[in-house]
Amino acid sequence: MDVRSICVFCGSRPGNHPEYTKAAEQLGTELGRRGITLVYGGASVGLMGTVASAALAAGGKVVGVLPQFLGKRELAYLGLTEFIRVDSMHERKALMASRSDAFIALPGGFGTLDELFEITTWAQLGLHGKPMGLLDTRGFFQPLVALARHMAQEGFVPEAQALPFAVSTSPSELVDRMMAGPTLQVTEKWLKRPEQT
Repeated sequence: MDVRSICVFCGSRPGNHPEYTKAAEQLGTELGRRGITLVYGGASVGLMGTVASAALAAGGKVVGVLPQFLGKRELAYLGLTEFIRVDSMHERKALMASRSDAFIALPGGFGTLDELFEITTWAQLGLHGKPMGLLDTRGFFQPLVALARHMAQEGFVPEAQALPFAVSTSPSELVDRMMAGPTLQVTEKWLKRPEQT
């Protein structure tokens, strides 16, 4: 698969463990080294700032997308290859998705999960067939992996979609898996209407 840009969802905080920052640095460096454009939320703080700085330092291109109202709260990163201001979170997510060939989530909070869940839902609905991955530093995403499998076991997600992401603790391996193609098998989602008696 021709992956020229990867969208990274991650926290605007660094987290409580240095491993999170180190993993974000490694991923940014990997993207920059490979000439893959980083698309992300445009902030200069937390893991967001770390991954962007590392990609730039490795010679990569970085596209940041930040809503106007978050400019002060998340401290816009103005030294990027391209910085785009938008009016809303919805516009931010849609633009990041349209500019990206694959998606990787790093540890983060509710905003990170919101972005990840929306892009996963779009894949489930057949709106895109792009690879999705989780950089599982310190086992951060293992509860989510368990929840996804539980949803499938309980009949709310097709079994073929029980793990819609590539999961790895290695940034280089995860990027390799993004290059290999889609990570979610799209099946017929819609249930048939029960027959009327």
